[in-house]
Amino acid sequence: METDEKIILVTNDDGITAPGIHALIEAVRPLGKVVVVAPDSPQSGKGHAITIGVPLRLNQVDQFEGIEAWQCSGTPVDCVKLARDKILHRKPDICVSGINHGANHSINIIYSGTMSAAMEAAIEGIPSIGFSYLDYSFAADFTLSKQVAYDVTKKLLESDVSPNTLFNVNIPVIADTREFKGIKICRQANAKYVEAFDERRDPHGKKYYWLTGEFKNMDPGEDTDVWALENNYASLVPVQFDLTHYRMKEEMEKTWKL
Repeated sequence: METDEKIILVTNDDGITAPGIHALIEAVRPLGKVVVVAPDSPQSGKGHAITIGVPLRLNQVDQFEGIEAWQCSGTPVDCVKLARDKILHRKPDICVSGINHGANHSINIIYSGTMSAAMEAAIEGIPSIGFSYLDYSFAADFTLSKQVAYDVTKKLLESDVSPNTLFNVNIPVIADTREFKGIKICRQANAKYVEAFDERRDPHGKKYYWLTGEFKNMDPGEDTDVWALENNYASLVPVQFDLTHYRMKEEMEKTWKL
């Protein structure tokens, strides 16, 4: 693919027909040449899963006017891998994932297909951003989310950053957008879901289970993504995929004798 324009890879985990990906395409379209590779069905909660036991299907679709778009039978991470190897035949200048329907703040980043797609791109040396909007409705108003996506994507494209740069951006639901306070650079909150399984029985009397849970924030800090979103900011958390606990490593080197 030969072009002087910036190549922007767009993907998601809600599937290629989700309103959020339409909103993201509209937001970043003025910034370069957009190519879409997204799952052909919802893949929420897939994390960094890849497909290895069955073949993958990749079909071009006329889903977005004037935009090259492909749907993939695999996971969000599969989409990024195939985009680089079989569609673009090069690294795009940036990868943007979303706009997810629902929060991906705090611990959600571990489970999120939206963020895992962006993380896969960052692992491949492509600066990347995952965008999530805290409204789960497919009828959600993405006006504010589109403005945030445009602003952050433009800033990253214009910045001299590491090719492994990865941002997790969440946008709050605000009834009156005049109350929006801007984008706050944050850390990930210490928060999680306290989970349980709702046990039920099918018509044959056999047990089945629905995962349920309640979100709990254990972090009183005012520099976290959860705090920012609760106070009418969009949160931007710089993320790394190196999971080494360096402070613990240093302490263990001093105190552990193995």
